[in-house]
Amino acid sequence: MGVRVPAQASFDTERTDQVIQRLTRADFDFIRSHVVDFWGSDRPLPLHPPIFLYEFGDTAYVIREEGGVIAYLLGLYAQTGPMAYVQFIAVHPQARRRGLAGRLYERFESDARAHGCTDLKAITNPD
Repeated sequence: MGVRVPAQASFDTERTDQVIQRLTRADFDFIRSHVVDFWGSDRPLPLHPPIFLYEFGDTAYVIREEGGVIAYLLGLYAQTGPMAYVQFIAVHPQARRRGLAGRLYERFESDARAHGCTDLKAITNPD
């Protein structure tokens, strides 16, 4: 079961269903049950532990459309210094090329700076 995203959807920043919001339990469950839709594989599933919901919920964001998550960012603030990390940014394939990942990154960066972080790193995979 995939996310319904209109094929010709245009990005409209005024639409209330495309506002960046904090991750909820329903969002987290949706993401985990649709990880193959986002990543093309279930390999990232173990890297989406509930800690991102329960302990780092203030640094996890989603964009929803038509009742489902179409983009998300899971991040965290370091406990040992003014550093923020992006663990995942994912956009559903049918919602790509609309600037959603960039918007999520900018929101995280802004919140991280407000939290006192001076450095931001993205965790990447060489695959």
